[in-house]
Amino acid sequence: MIHGTDTLSRPPVRLRALVAAGLLAAVPAMPAAALTTEERAKRGGEVIRSLNNGQTQPNLERMREEFPFLAEATEAYALGDVWARPGLDVRTRQLAAVAAFAAIGETAFMKVHAGYALNAGVSEDELKEIIYMVTVPAGFPRAISAARTLSELFAERRPSEGDTP
Repeated sequence: MIHGTDTLSRPPVRLRALVAAGLLAAVPAMPAAALTTEERAKRGGEVIRSLNNGQTQPNLERMREEFPFLAEATEAYALGDVWARPGLDVRTRQLAAVAAFAAIGETAFMKVHAGYALNAGVSEDELKEIIYMVTVPAGFPRAISAARTLSELFAERRPSEGDTP
């Protein structure tokens, strides 16, 4: 055995311990009052209602029936942890989500977030611009598919001829 190393040629134990201690010191400690999963899910539910004009999200509620763990994880992590973060306003967050989902071809998710974007004051023209931008990183087929989905959403949200303003 060579001094300071073992047979697997790893760094000396003391060096590994010092590196590990340094890494742990660099990681911020969990806040003393870390949120429980229930608290995070509650915050996620509040996020959904704020995006969806006070309503729950139908897709999430359907998922809750057959896939409760997935619904809880979505509500607690995606909505309660990520979506509730400070740093971006609602409009920016929704525009980013629309662009991302359009770029990866997830038009069903894109449609939901485009609806939230409209609820947050984003205009149809702004959403169209996002889809035009998708042609660069994701190509025309994904942008065209997203455009079709967006057109459906716009038609669904426009008042029909018999409706009164």
